[in-house]
Amino acid sequence: MRTDTGQMFRLSDYTPYPFEVEKVDLVFALEPEATEVTATLRLKSLGGHDILFLDGEELELLSLSLDGKTLGEDSFTHDTDGLTIMGVPTDKAFELTSRVRINPTSNTQLMGLYRSGGNYCTQCEAEGFRRITFYPDRPDVMSVFTTRIEADKAQNPLLLGNGNPGETGDLPDGHHYAVWHDPHKKPAYLFALVAGDLGHIQDSFTTMGGRDVELRIYVEHGKESQAHYAMDALKRSMQWDEQVWGREYDLDIFQIVAVSDFNMGAMENKGLNIFNDRLVLASPDSATDANYAAIEAVIAHEYFHNWTGNRITCRDWFQLCLKEGLTVYRDSEFSADMRSAAVKRIEDVILLRAAQFPEDAGPLAHPVRPDSYREINNFYTATVYEKGSELVRMLRILIGEEPFWKGVDLYFQRHDGDATTIEAWLACFSETSGRNLQQFALWYSQAGTPTVEVREHWDAAAYTITLAQNLPATPDGYTKRAMVVPLAYGLLDTDGNELETGLIELDAMSQTVSFSAADGLGDKPVLSLGRGFSAPIKFDFPQSLEDRLTLAARDTDPFNRWQALQDVAISAQKQAVIDGSAAADIITVDGGLGDAIRAILADNSLDAAFRALCLRLPDAGRLAQEIGQEVDPDQLHRICEDQANALAAHLEADLLAQYQTAMPEGAYDPGATDASRRQLANACLDLLLRTGGEAYCELAKTQFDTTDNMTNRLAAMAALVTHEKGELSALALKAFERAHADEPLVMDLWLGLQARLAGHNTLERVKQLSEHRAFSWDTPNRVYALIRTFAMANPTAFNRPDGEGYEYVAGAVGQLNAKNPQVAARLLTAFRSLRTLEPARRAKGEAALRRLAKTPDLSRDVADILTRTLAD
Repeated sequence: MRTDTGQMFRLSDYTPYPFEVEKVDLVFALEPEATEVTATLRLKSLGGHDILFLDGEELELLSLSLDGKTLGEDSFTHDTDGLTIMGVPTDKAFELTSRVRINPTSNTQLMGLYRSGGNYCTQCEAEGFRRITFYPDRPDVMSVFTTRIEADKAQNPLLLGNGNPGETGDLPDGHHYAVWHDPHKKPAYLFALVAGDLGHIQDSFTTMGGRDVELRIYVEHGKESQAHYAMDALKRSMQWDEQVWGREYDLDIFQIVAVSDFNMGAMENKGLNIFNDRLVLASPDSATDANYAAIEAVIAHEYFHNWTGNRITCRDWFQLCLKEGLTVYRDSEFSADMRSAAVKRIEDVILLRAAQFPEDAGPLAHPVRPDSYREINNFYTATVYEKGSELVRMLRILIGEEPFWKGVDLYFQRHDGDATTIEAWLACFSETSGRNLQQFALWYSQAGTPTVEVREHWDAAAYTITLAQNLPATPDGYTKRAMVVPLAYGLLDTDGNELETGLIELDAMSQTVSFSAADGLGDKPVLSLGRGFSAPIKFDFPQSLEDRLTLAARDTDPFNRWQALQDVAISAQKQAVIDGSAAADIITVDGGLGDAIRAILADNSLDAAFRALCLRLPDAGRLAQEIGQEVDPDQLHRICEDQANALAAHLEADLLAQYQTAMPEGAYDPGATDASRRQLANACLDLLLRTGGEAYCELAKTQFDTTDNMTNRLAAMAALVTHEKGELSALALKAFERAHADEPLVMDLWLGLQARLAGHNTLERVKQLSEHRAFSWDTPNRVYALIRTFAMANPTAFNRPDGEGYEYVAGAVGQLNAKNPQVAARLLTAFRSLRTLEPARRAKGEAALRRLAKTPDLSRDVADILTRTLAD
């Protein structure tokens, strides 16, 4: 395990690797505790370099030869970072062969080659290949790989690798082998190997070029029936990528393997995607609608990486957003086409605000393209993924449809087979649009979430908007420059008629935009600004309550219609924090937010999922972002709960009527239409239980007992448990546990629900559940379901005034540090908002972190997050 924390990697220090790796031949002799890997690299010196360095970690070197000649120990040095070989040929290509031994069974970090459920599996992104063999483990070193896998045939009938299948055969002593060849150059992080005993389902896809591609999804035996939705999502992804982006698949076979032990969601290895099984397996009685949607999105995401990540990859890890932000954008557009575009946009923004805005506002803030890092694993963040996606969307808005798609085609044409950069990506769009994108490029290099101050003025001559950018200070200390902010807008009259639409490009620190009364403005218009969330910013806009309610009732942009409701609710919440007023009054007394939501709820022309989102008022986490400092999580929770309870009481009859009509009838269908109706019905049920009516408890109990699907069962249980319905809550939890005790992914839902419960006694519940047989510290999914949910999604319990929540999570990080540093580091990011809390809580949290800092042999992953979190 790497424990050094001193080395800083900087974008400005990049230099090309001084050798070309022309081809790679790998031989794996798989054994559970003593796998031997023989790697033959054909290399060529570039520029006369005669000292070759290869990365390598925790490798037992057995032999080393150059052009068939064994190298003596005076020809190389071997340390904890890798292998340095002196005096290699500079005037010709040469072959270096190394043989190493590794232990897949003891590899609890789940990086490199490890065992999961008795099967061999790899994870090499970002720097896992160096734990398999000696190699220049960096993304700009691309080569053609041929892999031969040898293993015991009885225990490992399945031998899978990247690319296309080649020769197979039997070996002595009950062993067999398989050869895989990937004709496309790739970096080592895209290498993959799977061996073991798995079941599978099979299908095929005919590409737009007429080639038949074999499709296979491998899962544990007995779970094959749960992989069919993933297969359907894969085929729809392949078709969509051809039709929308013009990208055709390029191998004879595409394979997905689902494993239970995986640090990430999934990995796009060329032709052999490896998935966390929670993002493959689904059946009506084991997966919710949200699980189905996530499977659809992530299957698409990893498939889309074949072009945006594999065919074109990153020159260095600073360019990570080049593949991840772009591919998140692609999968988001795919999901929008498969489901409701309006709902998908709102859900994406909810995620961005919940995960990325706090990151931007805290000690872990970093640009979409960082300029330095100590541990690259810690930069697989919401900033790189979600904010990176928003930058692609902004680019499309700024330059327009035709230049955008021409730029996309030019990018694929110009950089296919390259390891490239953000500059190269933007150059394509600058060329097709004729625009200078240097100012836009600041979005990639400046951290923080801009706030745009909006002030409006109306007189008989003109309607004027004054805009000003506020760019917050971030840990990098850089002086911020004005960015270009695309603001899609509409002007409405008070009846909701659209007077004008367009795009404002805010490209200075302040800017004024005027609309003349001569242009058809008879009265002061209602401004709908930032339509579709056209830029990842915050607004400081004291828009009148009347205007916001007009937008909520009549705006033609669904995002801003939803946003107007949120703004009204959160303004009342913020005022309650300031002066103790009742945030609930906005529902019925001050402006009738409840009536505005009632009108949306009753409008059956609107998507049911959209109406469900309009019933969801801002929570304590969102309110904390608006307050920004001296936050008391208990106070914010009470304010948000009071407001939600008031909405439930105001809409009680409407909610019951919608619940009774919205729930789809007939057999379960995970498709968008029925899923949308279930979302609305269950949102109504949750609010009904807030009213305290006993009849609604019975309604939830009946749904829990009689439903045919996990979506409705979990929603009913969540309503009973979250709203503390006494014996009914306990009975539902016990019944769920009995029914699903042997289904780990389903039990994750059970664990996560209990970890989210508000109240200070939740910590004791979490401690008890960590001893439950459904939980394991060895499996990332279990740790994420229970411990990370408690830390990241339960602000009242994690931020207990006595500091015990901090102590428990810091202790869990210490416990996981040696076992799985990546999981430990991800858990530690729960402390990112510590500085926004009131002083007493903040002091207790910092004390817990300082005690953690004294842990011997902290991993580089954990030490990096800890150092940045505690930095001044």
